[in-house]
Amino acid sequence: MTTKFYQSQIDELNNCAGICNYCIAACFQEDDVKMLTDCIQLDIDCAEMCSLTAGLLARGSKYAEPLLQVCADICNACAEECGKHTHMDHCKACAEACKKCAAACEQMQSV
Repeated sequence: MTTKFYQSQIDELNNCAGICNYCIAACFQEDDVKMLTDCIQLDIDCAEMCSLTAGLLARGSKYAEPLLQVCADICNACAEECGKHTHMDHCKACAEACKKCAAACEQMQSV
C-alpha cells in the first residue's frame, strides 16, 4: 500500500501523539500528580508508539505493519487509564483520541 493510502491513519496517529503529549504536560500541572503516574507513563508510551508508527507508515517501511497491533494495544490501555480521569478535560480528550487511534490501527491490520 502507498503512503497516500494510509494518510488518514497517519494523521490519526500524529493527532493521538500530540494529544497524549498535551495530556502529559497537563497532568504535571494537576495538584495530585502522583495519582496520575500511570496516566503519564501510558501517555508517554502511547505518544512515542504513535509517532514511531506514523513515521514508519509515512516512509512505507515494511516494519510498520507489525507494529500496528502493539500500537492499538497501547492506545487502548492509554484510553482506559485516561478514561478513569474524565473529570479532567485533557484526560477526556486523550481517552477519545486514543480510542479513535486504536480503531484506525486495527482497521489498517485488516487491509
